Amino acid sequence: MFNTPSFDALTKTMKENAAKFNPAATQEALKPMMAHLEAWGELAQKQTQAAQASMTATFESFKNIKEPQAAFEAMKTLAEQNMAAAAKNLKDVTALGIAQFHTSVDALEKAHPLPEAFSAVGKGMKAAASQVQTAVETAIKGNGKK
Repeated sequence: MFNTPSFDALTKTMKENAAKFNPAATQEALKPMMAHLEAWGELAQKQTQAAQASMTATFESFKNIKEPQAAFEAMKTLAEQNMAAAAKNLKDVTALGIAQFHTSVDALEKAHPLPEAFSAVGKGMKAAASQVQTAVETAIKGNGKK
């Protein structure tokens, strides 16, 4: 069975710790998270604008096509452009995620009670994340070969 604390125990804990709550410290701690969310929003907006521009260009290119072969060539070009855009988007998303991971590891190291002891672990975590980024980039390049 689950062992859950009573409502009275929770209330007591909240009352005892209410005086320790520091709104300024909480707000400061949330700043990196907000910056990360903002970066993801900006990336999504940039990628959406690029997709919209590509769609507009595609519709414009199809306006004057009269021959089936020309339509086929236009669709082939569109598919190649979409694959290149998807690869770039994946690369950008991976780069942002890895950069934010590195920032989080740095913050964790800074906040750790023994930062010098955590340093080697942090370096290993960052190296592993960088290897993931390299693997993604290699896979993207490998799929782009003809």
